[in-house]
Amino acid sequence: MHLSFSTCPNDTFIFHAMLHGKVDTEGLRFDVHMADVEELNRAAFTGEAEVSKLSYAAFAHVAGRYLILDAGSALGRGNGPLLVAKNAFEPSEATRVAIPGRHTTAAFLLRLAFPRLTRLSEALFSDIPQAVAQGAFDAGVLIHESRFTYAQQGLRLLADLGQAWEQRSGLPIPLGCICIRRDIDREQQQAFARTLRRSVDYALQNPHESRPFVKRYAQELSDEVIGKHIAMFVNEHTRSLGSEGRRAVSALFEAARQAGATGQMAKDIFL
Repeated sequence: MHLSFSTCPNDTFIFHAMLHGKVDTEGLRFDVHMADVEELNRAAFTGEAEVSKLSYAAFAHVAGRYLILDAGSALGRGNGPLLVAKNAFEPSEATRVAIPGRHTTAAFLLRLAFPRLTRLSEALFSDIPQAVAQGAFDAGVLIHESRFTYAQQGLRLLADLGQAWEQRSGLPIPLGCICIRRDIDREQQQAFARTLRRSVDYALQNPHESRPFVKRYAQELSDEVIGKHIAMFVNEHTRSLGSEGRRAVSALFEAARQAGATGQMAKDIFL
């Protein structure tokens, strides 16, 4: 199967076991492609990957082609994207903001919290802190490892976009999901779903086994930062969305519909 996921620690952590013979894959073999999540978002519009990590905001545009798997999501509380700047100020229409891709959930949450911000420019997520610190942008939206290190570059928090979502919805923040193409044989879909669940379970039970694999691709090599990243983004919702997780996903899509970002979502979006 053609499998695409990001180089971020939470993804490499959960996929390590199934790619390294640690769990039963039910005969499935994988052709792996790793890339920045926004690159994966764009690729999903062509349906190239059979299984892919996607931002939830991007999935809303390809729901006719993919289904969300119950395991593998980055979804929780207190782990949303952050809006940062060199100095504290109130963002306005003139504020130049770097975002980690227009299809990311982070970009959608920014538009939801600050609808007046329109001067948005895409940048690789790992380049945003330095670009803001050097004055190329007035502010930037941080995701992944950058959430833990921005203060070291002299940046200050303007807004916690995840917190704004939690206050608005009362639900966890749906950041990213693992999805599978609808045209794949149902038995194969289910076999992959079971394999991924086993891989997540193995990772949680053996958290240090994957560290060399995780560090090979991480933007930030500090064991402390990598550990914080995994602890923040891999949780009970990663093993299974559960009813609360599914409500959070549906709420995000409804907010996107009301904001005019997407049309009406299909009801059968979960495998």
